[in-house]
Amino acid sequence: MDDHSTFDPSQDPQVRRIFRKLAFISGPPDGDTQVAPLFPGFRFDLRLVAGITPIERDGALDFFIDRPDGMKGWIINLTVDGVGQVFDGAATFTVKPGDLLLFPPDVRHYYGRAAEADKWWHRWIYFQPRAFWRPWLEWERQSDGVFLLRDSGELQFSDMFRLFTEVEKWSVLDDNLSMDLAFNRLEQILLSCARADRALRSTTTVVDDRILAACTLITENLHKPLGVKEVAEHVCLSPSRLSHLFRKYVGTGVVQWRDAQRVQYAMQILRITNMPIKALSQVVGYDDPLYFSRVFRKHTNLSPRAFRERSMEAAALVQDREKEAPPPAVPPVGDA
Repeated sequence: MDDHSTFDPSQDPQVRRIFRKLAFISGPPDGDTQVAPLFPGFRFDLRLVAGITPIERDGALDFFIDRPDGMKGWIINLTVDGVGQVFDGAATFTVKPGDLLLFPPDVRHYYGRAAEADKWWHRWIYFQPRAFWRPWLEWERQSDGVFLLRDSGELQFSDMFRLFTEVEKWSVLDDNLSMDLAFNRLEQILLSCARADRALRSTTTVVDDRILAACTLITENLHKPLGVKEVAEHVCLSPSRLSHLFRKYVGTGVVQWRDAQRVQYAMQILRITNMPIKALSQVVGYDDPLYFSRVFRKHTNLSPRAFRERSMEAAALVQDREKEAPPPAVPPVGDA
């Protein structure tokens, strides 16, 4: 990445707003969509959540995140200032500005400010990947299941920081086109990381075209009752061979992956419409609304109705925040 000394993360307006809010709270806030995700216990039920965590020594955020069972989705993390520590004991390693971390689902999270550093600021994005992203989500270097991409000069720090910021900017807006823009920026991040990672590899893994065709068929026909047999016939494979290759390249079964895509589509519809649950279940391929609700709860830990209510509450908070008067000018952190 480019020279970090020319980039001053303390000028980020969001960081300054977070510090103002932290100065007036004594614990995890309820309902604040900007600060609440920075504390333990926040439920990442949405398809995509992004933010920045500015950890300062002895500050309100100066603790280690410890999730022994990881999360249901993925998290990508960019260090923008200071030094962070990941894991403990013999597995410990540190990250510095320009380094990226990628946490897959169900992999342990244990990270915080490195003891020798005064701060660790990192931007992060929690997401559920699109089908064709799978080949970009396995970097060469990893430790205990967490992928690591060191700053090697392949990526421009300021460009990467801008993309992380834009993901957050678009993801908080309550319309599907804004969410598509957020996913577009995230896709750029993952593509850039995959390209930089592959420059360090001697060989690359290419996904079988038949599996990509199977994923495309499923995503374009989420409303249809496609099973393994129908998908296998479409890509000229036997059901058993399709299932084997699908697990090899995608990491899960055909039906499980199809259900995950349906749930993601349902989450988007729930966020932007008032469509009845019964009608929604048919739109995403389930004739039985009760079965749809069970599948949805399995993937999100919420019923479709509860997810919609939570999304509406989050959207209302964002609208209220946008109505607030602009905050007064504050000098950069550390200039006092």
